[in-house]
Amino acid sequence: MAERRRKACREALRVLLFLAGPISVPSGVLALEVQISTPGENPALNETLGAASLLMALQARKDPATQDVVATARADYQRLLTALYEQAYYAPVINITLDGREAAGLSPVAQLGEVRRAVIRVQPGPLFRFGDLRIAPLAPRTQLPQGFVSGQVAEVDVLRDTAEAGVDRWRATGHAKAAVGAQQISALHDRARIDAAITLAPGPLLRFGDLLVTGNEDVRTKRIKEIAGLPKGEIYSPETLDRATERLRRSGAFNVVTLSEADEVGPDDTLDITAQITEAPPRRFSFGAELSSLEGLGLSAMWMHRNLFGGAERLRVDGEIGGLGGDSGGIDYRLGARFERPATFQSDMDFYLDFEFEELDEPAFSATTFALESGIVHYASEHREFSYGLGYRVSETVDAFGTGSYSIFTLPLSARYDYRNDKLNATSGYFAEASVMPFVDLYGTKDGVRSKLDLRGYYSVGPEERLTFAVRGQMGSLIGPNLAEAPADFLYYSGGGGTVRGQGYQSLGVDLGGGNMTGGRSFLGLSGELRVKTTEKISLVGFYDTGYIGSEGFPDGSSGKWHSGAGVGVRYDTGIGPVRLDVAVPMDGPGSNSGFEVYIGIGQAF
Repeated sequence: MAERRRKACREALRVLLFLAGPISVPSGVLALEVQISTPGENPALNETLGAASLLMALQARKDPATQDVVATARADYQRLLTALYEQAYYAPVINITLDGREAAGLSPVAQLGEVRRAVIRVQPGPLFRFGDLRIAPLAPRTQLPQGFVSGQVAEVDVLRDTAEAGVDRWRATGHAKAAVGAQQISALHDRARIDAAITLAPGPLLRFGDLLVTGNEDVRTKRIKEIAGLPKGEIYSPETLDRATERLRRSGAFNVVTLSEADEVGPDDTLDITAQITEAPPRRFSFGAELSSLEGLGLSAMWMHRNLFGGAERLRVDGEIGGLGGDSGGIDYRLGARFERPATFQSDMDFYLDFEFEELDEPAFSATTFALESGIVHYASEHREFSYGLGYRVSETVDAFGTGSYSIFTLPLSARYDYRNDKLNATSGYFAEASVMPFVDLYGTKDGVRSKLDLRGYYSVGPEERLTFAVRGQMGSLIGPNLAEAPADFLYYSGGGGTVRGQGYQSLGVDLGGGNMTGGRSFLGLSGELRVKTTEKISLVGFYDTGYIGSEGFPDGSSGKWHSGAGVGVRYDTGIGPVRLDVAVPMDGPGSNSGFEVYIGIGQAF
């Protein structure tokens, strides 16, 4: 029996599959019946073998050809053996019989007639464990898999992951050509033990050489190198290479970006990198729509040129119309244009020039505004983004205090931390964005500071993490001018899809008496959602929102007024983001009414 087991290992020919006991086949539907049996109770192993067997899949076909059955059975030996090896069973015996004949001895072209029954029997043998283990040399701070310890189950994946961890750490320290130099793995069958000795070959410490660009047609090679920002002469780092790849992709000018290392080391231990580029179509357009029963229909459209001057410069023009058919003020218009140049001053900094014209007809005020802004967006990492700008803004407004106008210089600053697993449909992680805009009065108001904070968190539990808790907190503050002096479009309101669903759009502000209302200098918003994924495409949502508006410059939660709303919704996952339908009712606070609001859009509410 021992000799038979060793023979099976050397030839690498066999393996088995699960499904405890025979599988009954409805008469007239399946012509092939497959039975798999293993000794003892090991459901996990049986399931693994069942998933590996091609015969199990073949029985779902009606009247499979005999040649197909024989060829599939012969292929199953190797597939099942591989599955057993991965589970640390290195001395298995596998028998596959077709109508009582061993499949390994049958010719695929033999005339056997119809095959009605296949039986797979597996004796997995003992579970092997690690014995003597060695891997060297190791780079400093190498972290090996926890399973690479004497006495642990000797899974193939652990050996593979151990070798990869050793090589990856050498590469992270600048040894780009690190590899496995030699490995000796011994199976001691009489002890059911695996001994392993892995020798690593770190190779020389390398530095980045030239960046060689191929595939580009319209974007200049010099600009591609500037955007990539690969630091020639610095010690090689996979992380640096990944960041260079991300910069090129972030520019939006390329469909495909691949950075690959040269096969050979260059002079003075340098390593050239080749950038293989496929350029994106230079022009792009998009459109969107959002519907609310109170705010009406909102439409938006965008046109973009991705490579305006041959250096991956972007020009984006977009327009929006809101309030169509709504009961919350009149129709709003917005037209904007934004020019962006990647890799300005340094590879992680984009220059931007922003123009905006906006006409708002809101329930409590109206404003016609022109704004011009220029600045830098700094991408500190994949998840962290900062911006610094300088702008000019002029506006004519009408509100509860009458008609006015203002002109200011602005210094917009913002920071964004985005650690969500999915921007449109997050189930874990968090998002934080803070903006501060000091402004200097030219006429019509006073110097001041406007700030906003938006925090979001996501956590999923349960089988397949189908239950997601989502929370959001918002805060706004306007310091400097009082309510009468403040720019009307700088004040805060609460109510509607972006703050408190179920309450009327901008229904909560500061009551001036006599039926007059204006926005507040401070705002707080809290939202919670419970999302339950019922199918692969559909989720049900329950939510509760509350908002606060105060006349004080910094929200204290007690000087102003609160209101709240709650409701239910459904999400349909389209693959690129969920389609959202929410129905909400007001719960309490001024401005509450007995009706309900309906919100339709793309993406989660937050």
